[in-house]
Amino acid sequence: MKEVLQRIQDQKLTYHQKLITLARLAENSIKPLNISDEVQSYRDEGIICDLFEGNAPYRPRYIVPDYEKFMKYGSEFLNLKPPIDIWEATNHLLILYKNVPSITSFPVYIGNIDTLLEPFIKNEEEAYRAIKLFLTHIDRTLWDSFCHGNIGPLDTKAGRLILQVEKELQNSVPNITIKYSDKTPDSFALQAIETALKTAKPSFANDDMFLNDLGSNYGIASCYNGLNIGGGSFTLVRLVLSELAKKTDSSDDFINNLLPDAVEKMCNYMDERIAFLVEKSGFFESSFLVKEGLINLDSFTAMFGVVGLAECVNHLLKAQKLEERFGHNQYADQLGYKIIEKLHEEVHKHNNYYCKISNGKFLLHAQVGIDTDKNTSPGCRIPIGEEPQIFDHLLQSAKFHKFFPSGIGDIFKFDMTAVNNPQYILDIIKGAFKEGMRYFSLYSSDCDVIRITGYLVKRSDMEKLAEGKQVLNDAVVLGLGSVENQRIYDRRLRSYE
Repeated sequence: MKEVLQRIQDQKLTYHQKLITLARLAENSIKPLNISDEVQSYRDEGIICDLFEGNAPYRPRYIVPDYEKFMKYGSEFLNLKPPIDIWEATNHLLILYKNVPSITSFPVYIGNIDTLLEPFIKNEEEAYRAIKLFLTHIDRTLWDSFCHGNIGPLDTKAGRLILQVEKELQNSVPNITIKYSDKTPDSFALQAIETALKTAKPSFANDDMFLNDLGSNYGIASCYNGLNIGGGSFTLVRLVLSELAKKTDSSDDFINNLLPDAVEKMCNYMDERIAFLVEKSGFFESSFLVKEGLINLDSFTAMFGVVGLAECVNHLLKAQKLEERFGHNQYADQLGYKIIEKLHEEVHKHNNYYCKISNGKFLLHAQVGIDTDKNTSPGCRIPIGEEPQIFDHLLQSAKFHKFFPSGIGDIFKFDMTAVNNPQYILDIIKGAFKEGMRYFSLYSSDCDVIRITGYLVKRSDMEKLAEGKQVLNDAVVLGLGSVENQRIYDRRLRSYE
């Protein structure tokens, strides 16, 4: 195949990046799924998008192992006994990470790393050295920006050391979320904000909201995906509302006819992908993660993604002026809400036998977009360059968050004056969460590490890649495409508004 030779000869790819690319080409050389003509038509039109999962899914897209169980019992397959000190704890986790697959071939969830490491902190100076090596190792060997760790909601020595080290290292991997609640001390939250202003992490998750939707045993994986620990997501397919809307000029036709039909077809397509994975791929019969109880089939769900709500609304209303558009007009926002409300209703009509943890339902997910998207905003976000003042922005955004238990969020870029007053940002986050916001991300104008749509890359790495040089993080190519196609650098700069 010509494409295989092109990948082999591509000097911008590292050896491991070539290996992963070639494996994807091999998978996509077969077509074992039974896809209807109607679904294929939607796929060809760019309305249903499987986010490059491949033609023959042989591992779940997102896996969220029970690392607490691993730390307690060790692993027979990996020949590891339970760790007894900070060095064994970090080493054991690094070994397990190499054996946790996902759509990226790297773990998308590395655990609530502060609570995993906290029992082993006896000497803070020694723990600092161990954690710094641990996080450096992750950045250099799990070189994918969808690798994601959690801290919080409780204050821990390990959590503070992780924040301190991340602020110093300024690495793009792993991504980190702090689960934030009333149990989180302001001092810990403020340290998290100070770190985020330097290195674009951690983001803040509304712990109470996720607990209410997913129960006490949840983790934030990949970009901002809320999933149950011990399980994950079989698949993530997305519905591109901006493309679907091009089929009509009528809001009523869109809501009552086009949307229900597209949802039905996409749910059927997701069923087919899940059935192949569970019944034919052999993953759940062969993985040591299953055999040792680190994951189990009944704890998996699937994610029904959506993008392009803003462009969908603006098209249906023929809105050209800013004051007529989504995020700036009450009627436009109400139409957007009505569309998501209808989407939620239609998705929840469908049942999938294998999604037992979510009572047979697919979970809605505000997908963050891909590098090739043009004129299609992530999830329910207001388009970049059209953002209102931050308080109006938060109130508008928060209305949609209740519909998306498996993830939705917004990103705010602050100027460096905010470093002098992190309390200002914490007050904003507290207010946003009280209004029903699920997830809040921030970084500063001076960060080398920046948040693209949900994941992190370095500006300096994107500059190297643009010059034709190799970079370690394989998500940098996605970040560069998003900068070019989605105007990431043009986010509204937030100061004291």
